[in-house]
Amino acid sequence: MSNPLAPGSLDGKRALITGSSRGIGADTAQYLAAAGASVVINFRNKEARAVKLADSIREAGGTALTVGADLTDAASIASLFATVEREWGGLDILVLNASGGMESGMAEDYAMQLNRDAQVNVLTAALPLLGAGSRVVFVTSHQAHFINTTETMPEYEAVALSKRAGEDALRALIPTLTEKGIDFVVVSGDMIEGTITATLLNRLNPGAIDARKEAAGKLYNVSEFAAEIAEAAVDPIPADHTRLVGDISSFVPVAE
Repeated sequence: MSNPLAPGSLDGKRALITGSSRGIGADTAQYLAAAGASVVINFRNKEARAVKLADSIREAGGTALTVGADLTDAASIASLFATVEREWGGLDILVLNASGGMESGMAEDYAMQLNRDAQVNVLTAALPLLGAGSRVVFVTSHQAHFINTTETMPEYEAVALSKRAGEDALRALIPTLTEKGIDFVVVSGDMIEGTITATLLNRLNPGAIDARKEAAGKLYNVSEFAAEIAEAAVDPIPADHTRLVGDISSFVPVAE
């Protein structure tokens, strides 16, 4: 997948992508960096992967910083943004990509802690560093975005509900963001081939991803969806603050 952003188009911009040591977040960081942005690669426990990604960005002539943080911990969030402020003085792009809830061994309410509470806490902590003209991008799935009207796989329901709760909580902050001149957009896509979530779902519900792919006609892969997120960081904001990626006919009732 080629970079959808032109070289140099983000020169001087500073971007933080949560959960970017691998997968969609990592590819998003690479696209932004190749376009000239200085990128913060955030990780929870995959430091080696984050360092490797940062090294590859630097070797290609870009600028990258790795900062570990547990986004469910307030002190860890504060430390993350203190580092960003000390190193770069502010932010122009915040991509809220980190999510979870299907991991084993976590607290019962971990999905809600990460997908709702942490998203709001991260954005709130970032506000002093985001100036007029900056942008916040929240990454979600169609299964979560449309969960109030369209059922999803039982194995994913708790995650979908928590991500929709996070989206709603962030949307409630749009008036505050608008007052400060900060743009906000939600990027929603179907299940993404090659992600941990898709792998776990297929393990819990064999054939689920193949069935979803057949219903949708096409599922985006990691690099394709990351390209949509990168474009969302610069494209005009839709009136409803929502960028829907790919086919949504399975989620929207057909008008009679």
